[in-house]
Amino acid sequence: MKTLLSALMFTLCSQMVHAQLATPNSSGITYGQLHLNVSNIEQHIDIWTEHFGGEEISIGHERAVKFPNLIVMFAEQIPTMGSRETVMDHFGFKVRDIQRFIDKWEAAGFEMGRVFIGAESQTNAYVTLPDGVYVELQEDQSLHEEFTGYHIHYFTPDYESLLDWYVEVFELEIRPRGSIATTTNVPGTNLSFGNSTDPREHTIGTAIDHIGFEVENLKDFCLKLQAKGVQFEAPYHENEALGIATAFLTDPGGVRIELTEGLDAY
Repeated sequence: MKTLLSALMFTLCSQMVHAQLATPNSSGITYGQLHLNVSNIEQHIDIWTEHFGGEEISIGHERAVKFPNLIVMFAEQIPTMGSRETVMDHFGFKVRDIQRFIDKWEAAGFEMGRVFIGAESQTNAYVTLPDGVYVELQEDQSLHEEFTGYHIHYFTPDYESLLDWYVEVFELEIRPRGSIATTTNVPGTNLSFGNSTDPREHTIGTAIDHIGFEVENLKDFCLKLQAKGVQFEAPYHENEALGIATAFLTDPGGVRIELTEGLDAY
């Protein structure tokens, strides 16, 4: 009976972890979402659920796929370009067994990108999804889940000043990730910043249209950012039907950012 109860509690806890964004930091901020422009939502949802182990959910009329630490959302529109041409070059997952992923991915007829030892001395690999969505995988055999959201990676000639902007605006600290010195963390993800010798494009309308942070007391947080001189493209707005408040801004590199409150309920 005791063994059965323990197993049940483990299952329930695992499901709770799977259904939650990360716990917010002392400033009330956690990572929330990525929003993709794709030519075929059904195709992407099949890939994200079948190969990445995500859970399909609905947010109002929008379809999305949920992972520990991250929700991937979709708009069905052909992107203007793939993510590798933009400042938001790619995003990354940790995976418990990378060879299992590779075998299944290739068996389905998809092409693997480069497999290598990454900045944290683990096996990493890249894959390019339809519509030019570039994704990095990093093996972590200690994971309880098969997949979990892990990092987003910016590339721009002004990468150091862009990092400083995030640290200032979101009250973060610069912390290396393995051999990459120019990174910072919010609960749920690492934000890594790398140099690009060529200019990069803004993200609006591209494969990775925008990223998102979930914020407690979002209205007050927006007022705080305005006091710092941050300008909003779409000011604080409450969607009562969804139970979500939102605000939009764009960072100095051209990456669009959505701030939400209430997304963690999904």
